[in-house]
Amino acid sequence: MIYEHPLAYVLALEGIALMRSYTGEHDRAFVEARVAEIRKFLDDDSLADAAVEVTRVDTVEGYRIWSQTYDGPNTAFDLDEPFIREIVDALPPGDALDAACGTGRLAAYLAGRGHRVRGVDSSPDMLERARLRVPQAEFLQGDLSSLPVPDASVDLVVCSLALTHVPVLDPVLAEFARVLRPGGHVVLADIHPEGVARGVVPPVRLPDGRPARVATYRHLVGDYLRAGLAAGLQVRRCEEPRHAEGEPQARTDVLEPWDVWPWALCDLAPEAAHAAIAGTPSMLFWHFQR
Repeated sequence: MIYEHPLAYVLALEGIALMRSYTGEHDRAFVEARVAEIRKFLDDDSLADAAVEVTRVDTVEGYRIWSQTYDGPNTAFDLDEPFIREIVDALPPGDALDAACGTGRLAAYLAGRGHRVRGVDSSPDMLERARLRVPQAEFLQGDLSSLPVPDASVDLVVCSLALTHVPVLDPVLAEFARVLRPGGHVVLADIHPEGVARGVVPPVRLPDGRPARVATYRHLVGDYLRAGLAAGLQVRRCEEPRHAEGEPQARTDVLEPWDVWPWALCDLAPEAAHAAIAGTPSMLFWHFQR
């Protein structure tokens, strides 16, 4: 069970912002404003008793629920698709694997680029939607650490927004290398580990209304690198696009429902959230080649 307390989250944002003052990013007025805001939050009764106990569910259960609304709006798609398209558009059509294909979003794009597409996912509910979306592709139920795909049978593996849901990367990258032909490419996109550390974890509501989050793991940049190299893959590119700078949003002073945490919690302390998040990496992208 996960214990999520909104007061704890906003205080954590304030703490990160204050830590950055030690590197000279903020002045005395900013620090004093943060301390005053912390005192105000500690006296706020609406935050004091708003904690929620949240169930952790596996990907099959989580995506069974999320499959109904997964395709939109999903702001992560705006982040991963430009990088994936930039790499894939430069490659010739061939046999492509959409690993953790979900509802077939990337499978549809790969098919449109002329690739012969296989999709693999552990969620039968997501696969059902993918088959309707991309009828010309082949979709198989399976696990990323044991792909139902023959050795050296694909030229390209694309995997997005999935590897934070596997506890260990090594067996998954080894599987990607196994199914690749020599010279084949792997394109990965996922939430950056700094984002995972700040609670960027998919929320779902269980059938009885209880809050739950899909099991998510924080893999460091070096974890991806070590797993890829151990699998015999060579790094072609690694990118960590940053959250945009800009002015903090206006404070709402309203505690929004759990379903939009942690984003809505940032709105309670916009200056602290801006100082804590702006300029930090939002996504982690990799391009490997066998």
